[in-house]
Amino acid sequence: MPSTSFEIVAECPHTRARAGLLHTAHGTIETPVFMPVGTQATVKGLSQRDLDEDLGVRILLANTYHLYLRPGHELIGRLGGLHRFMAWPHAILTDSGGFQVFSLSGLRKISDHGVVFQSHLDGSSHTFTPESTVDVQIALGSDILMVLDECPEFPVSHEYARESMHRTLRWARQANDYYRRQVAGRDHRQALFPIVQGSMFPDLRKECASALVDLDTEGYAVGGLSVGEPRPLSLEMVEATEGILPRTRPRYAMGVGMPAELPEYVARGIDMMDCVLPSRNARNGCLFTSQGRVIIKHARYKDDERPLDENCRCYTCLRYSRAYLRHLFQSGEILYAALATRHNIRRYLDIMREIRHAIISESFPEYLRCVRSASTESE
Repeated sequence: MPSTSFEIVAECPHTRARAGLLHTAHGTIETPVFMPVGTQATVKGLSQRDLDEDLGVRILLANTYHLYLRPGHELIGRLGGLHRFMAWPHAILTDSGGFQVFSLSGLRKISDHGVVFQSHLDGSSHTFTPESTVDVQIALGSDILMVLDECPEFPVSHEYARESMHRTLRWARQANDYYRRQVAGRDHRQALFPIVQGSMFPDLRKECASALVDLDTEGYAVGGLSVGEPRPLSLEMVEATEGILPRTRPRYAMGVGMPAELPEYVARGIDMMDCVLPSRNARNGCLFTSQGRVIIKHARYKDDERPLDENCRCYTCLRYSRAYLRHLFQSGEILYAALATRHNIRRYLDIMREIRHAIISESFPEYLRCVRSASTESE
């Protein structure tokens, strides 16, 4: 039997939100959960101790494409797998690398067999197939594996989106069949999630979700949500999909979102999310606080003695002033990236804790109204 299972502990009767427990071989994760992105087996600017002991992260995401190219999944496998390689005791989800490959537009060629692409590092040629990406992720030893999918950019025609969606379906079936053969007869410690695609067309999303349900996998993802589309469309695609996916399995919205969007996805039945925004924006000077965004380079923070966020109890806010953070940013100091990233990820995790508490305490609709009101006032 697989080591990954999902347990619902509370549901909001007025929305699709639910709180749950995701059980994996490397621990149990409270959901809804936000997964920090550790692309190269590291969350930029933070140590594993920061993530584990200070921030309380229990699952993070690593990138199959990047780790396949460097240092290589075979090397990581020989060294004991990704958990041992990066000294991380908790759960890891690895994406299939599809999003990164399809972002290489001029450096890849798609066929029904898979994708041939050139490495962004040295131009060497490689091929990802539904089966090979499963092999790579099995070697990495992640707790949750993702199937190879095609992630078309926005906008595309309905005709192309349909062709792409059917290709993703074929790949999902191939990956799932191959994965089941690989783990047959043993107590496997991993789970495989297929990905709902269909661009911004509700009929294609529904068709894809309905077909993927037949695979009876341990969880399901909704992909292609952060490819340049208007944000309301992203939420509409989740709404079109959620009612079809099994209630008893976790749902993962890939690559989302801004702080005010997190409860919106949860309200539509999403249990798991990831996004590079908190870490990337931190490094670029955009800090998320309980009062809204702080663009730290602005001159008004030059002599601002206040903490970044008076409502936050993270190390950055308890110890340093806005003036000091601005000085570090303007000076290009490495410490700035570490402090800012720690704060932004803490803000995202705090939001998820607030959401979970609101669901369990039966106050989620009120919480959602407050978030929407605050978001409207800041616009």
